[in-house]
Amino acid sequence: MPGRVLLDTNIIIAFFSGDEAVIHQLARREILVSSTVLGELCYGARKSGQPAANLAKIDEFAGSVEVLNCDALTARHYGRIKDHLRLKGRPIPDNDVWIAAVAQQQELPLAARDEHFNEVNELALENW
Repeated sequence: MPGRVLLDTNIIIAFFSGDEAVIHQLARREILVSSTVLGELCYGARKSGQPAANLAKIDEFAGSVEVLNCDALTARHYGRIKDHLRLKGRPIPDNDVWIAAVAQQQELPLAARDEHFNEVNELALENW
């Protein structure tokens, strides 16, 4: 097995949509998600046309993977990443900074489809 990987929100949405490339990758990896990603998914579900069904799908998924929460060490990574991006003049959305901070803290690659993660130094990024 190629190892553990942290998923960004757009990868989980692709999985829910039946994206074969993502399904293939997920079958080969140990999957982790941050609580921030689950929050983004829940927000999207609540504003969808089928909130109850989508929330149930998210709950089922969250029960099958390891969920990582933020703590004081995550906050230190967040502050360092956010400041570096500020100095570069290349900010990214705050939730994505938290997701990158969790990936760095846990020394995990991040599977994502957002180009702006390329701005984060020392982030092992996998584009699925």
